[in-house]
Amino acid sequence: MAVWQRITPFLPTAVGTTVLFIASGTEFRPPGGLLGVVTFWIALLVLGNILPSRFGITLTPSAAVVHNLRRRTIPWADIQAIQVRSTAGIKSIVLHEANGRSTELRAPTTGFLSWDRHFEDKLHTTETWWQTHRGPDWTPIPPPPAWWNTPPPPDRNPPAPPK
Repeated sequence: MAVWQRITPFLPTAVGTTVLFIASGTEFRPPGGLLGVVTFWIALLVLGNILPSRFGITLTPSAAVVHNLRRRTIPWADIQAIQVRSTAGIKSIVLHEANGRSTELRAPTTGFLSWDRHFEDKLHTTETWWQTHRGPDWTPIPPPPAWWNTPPPPDRNPPAPPK
């Protein structure tokens, strides 16, 4: 993940703090005044570089090792599909497992403020590893139906046919 992508979740707080500092006048000052705001921004950059840099996925011949808040190893044979999920303009990769569990990867992601020019390449690499190592036992999952194109639910109590 790029530095900008790691810092993006913290930006609203940093901008809010700066706006509060500027708009507050003399009644309210954040702890430390201007020095406190500058220290906060520097701490934000340092934490953005150090803490979440371990998020992502490691591809091995036997499994996909997902590094989120905790590490998970998902065998390739258990993954039924790899799809892109778009939420609020941020695209991320989702691994769908045979047991029904979906795992959204925290990296790679791409969005308005954190555009990853190599997102499609990373998606293609992940899909290629999965297709190469998944084995013959997988079955594809059907795509989710669109709400405007779904057939009506079956009638649970149809009338009896005429005799």
